[in-house]
Amino acid sequence: MNTDYQDPINSLNMPEMADMTFAMDFLLRAKEGVRNLSISLTETASPDVKALLRNHLKQGIALHQEITDLMIRKKWFHPYELNEQYQLDQLSAKNMVMIGQMNLFPDDTSRKGMFDRTPDEHIGGHNA
Repeated sequence: MNTDYQDPINSLNMPEMADMTFAMDFLLRAKEGVRNLSISLTETASPDVKALLRNHLKQGIALHQEITDLMIRKKWFHPYELNEQYQLDQLSAKNMVMIGQMNLFPDDTSRKGMFDRTPDEHIGGHNA
């Protein structure tokens, strides 16, 4: 593993992996919203509140379907191909372990000597 985290080679495929991660998180949140709305719908007695919750529930289901379709189209989610989904999950787990093992915060975090001037030098130093 390359330990130079600023090396551009380490960002290969990173935007797509980030998009896939955000989409999966969004999908899970939409699913959670549908579940919570379903529970709320069964626990309310007011006809007006029931109508409101039904409307939100329909919107939540439509959103979940839209996110699912996007993820399937982008090949980020394989609900009907379990072997492909398993491979994708294994790759995600491997990447998470690799990121977890990175030494992102080395013991020496001093920035002294890294800059050619102080940040306010161009406007009169400490008088700013």
